[in-house]
Amino acid sequence: MSSSIKKVVLAYSGGLDTSVILPWLKEKYNCEVIAYAADVGQGETELEGLEEKALKSGASKVYIEDLKREFIEDFVFPTLKAGAMYESKYLLGTAIARPLIAKRQVEIAELEGADALSHGATGKGNDQVRFELTYRALNPDLKIIAPWREWDLKSRDDEIDYAQKLGISVQATKEKPYSCDRNFWHMSFEGGKLEDPWCEPPRDTYLLTVPIEEAPDQPTYIEVYFEQGIPRKIDGQEYGPVRLVEILNKVAGENGVGRVDLVENRLVGMKSRGVYETPGGTVLYLAHRELEYLTLDRETLHYKDLVAQRYAELVYYGQWFSPLREALDKFVDQTQQRVTGTVRLKLYKGNCIPVARKSPYSLYREELATFGQDQVYNQRDADGFINLFGLPLKIQGIINKNGQRATKKTKAVKVSAPKKKT
Repeated sequence: MSSSIKKVVLAYSGGLDTSVILPWLKEKYNCEVIAYAADVGQGETELEGLEEKALKSGASKVYIEDLKREFIEDFVFPTLKAGAMYESKYLLGTAIARPLIAKRQVEIAELEGADALSHGATGKGNDQVRFELTYRALNPDLKIIAPWREWDLKSRDDEIDYAQKLGISVQATKEKPYSCDRNFWHMSFEGGKLEDPWCEPPRDTYLLTVPIEEAPDQPTYIEVYFEQGIPRKIDGQEYGPVRLVEILNKVAGENGVGRVDLVENRLVGMKSRGVYETPGGTVLYLAHRELEYLTLDRETLHYKDLVAQRYAELVYYGQWFSPLREALDKFVDQTQQRVTGTVRLKLYKGNCIPVARKSPYSLYREELATFGQDQVYNQRDADGFINLFGLPLKIQGIINKNGQRATKKTKAVKVSAPKKKT
């Protein structure tokens, strides 16, 4: 395989893994390496000097693509509309970004005439699946190089030693060997001390949210307006998707909202411990759900819960470009036709509490729900409804009761021994 590879496009972040992988690819495969970095909102500090670093490490060319708007509009918002949340806690920040990054990587490989793709995901994690399923879905002819499944390096400590040997600067240290991922939707940490689920995350783990103890002593109120399931306004002011998420990240982060500490089930079969921050995403998820409570009928709302769980699994498992995900999007879009309105939320010391909601399509009617006197609802009608709704249980109760009577009668019969003949 190595002799047939002439040019590789590497998904390059400048972190520990890909900093080491770039020179390793040149050494191992004696090939040209094009470094590609996707800007999905990880911040200027991570992108600063990235091109220079990649070129010094041996890249023949560097692409740095601004994908922030596409990330929010075409990946984050569809997942938000679906209500997808993996294992009831994880808002899929890393998982949503991977298919977008891999999609553009394939496009660059085709543009440059490359014959292979490479990534820095480990052989134990989910990202290897997310990258490679996208590669296979969009261009199965491209070869895939996954260094963590090939090289002799066994740990992040080994990588750090290798980087030092080559004179490559990396931020990771043996004291803080965390694996971090940041984008506009979230921040994640894994590894190091976090591998012990009994260990409370160190104070410096979190970057997007303040500790609850340092959050303001007075609540912050915020209003989010949605149009067909898509957030459009904050406190009456309209914003583009990127700016909207950016503002919510700041406001929610200042109130300590959006921290998650989760022991999750990885696709490859093991459990892992991840610490996540999704401040703006937490606000949007809760606000969107609250609006659905107001505007969706019971049957659609309950069925959509089933779809949300399956949708979350598809995203987490890297099956974004699957026919099922595309089909579920059609269902979700139909449910969102009247998910329009405003939700008011109270942010206070790590809590995000919906306190008010309104919509022109609200299915709530005060004259029906009131405990006061009304002229709309005849409470006598409930009698017939309960009789019919409870009929199967009534029949089951009759059968059970008759069965108990029969058992008691059987026990009550005294059986006499036959008399002997004289």
